[in-house]
Amino acid sequence: MSSIEIGAPRPVSAVQVTTVGTGSKTVHAEATTETPKAPAPSAAAQVETSDAVKAGAAPVDQERVQTIRHAVETGTYPVLPTKIADAMIAAGMLLRSPK
Repeated sequence: MSSIEIGAPRPVSAVQVTTVGTGSKTVHAEATTETPKAPAPSAAAQVETSDAVKAGAAPVDQERVQTIRHAVETGTYPVLPTKIADAMIAAGMLLRSPK
């Protein structure tokens, strides 16, 4: 019979000690007793990023945004419930499909 701990988890160190029972086999996971030490504030690592990983400016057509914003403000923006529903269904299908 496997042992089961009930109650709030208590941190041991970076790894928790747990006992997992699988039928007649019991697997014990062990943790180190050393506590991790936080680096001193002055010793914090400085991360540098190159220009190659920067995303750059977003590809936004500001003129189109202003046209749509004006149409919404004046109440002339066409709202088509069938197009909205189709887009929501398509987005749900994309989220559920495996990649």
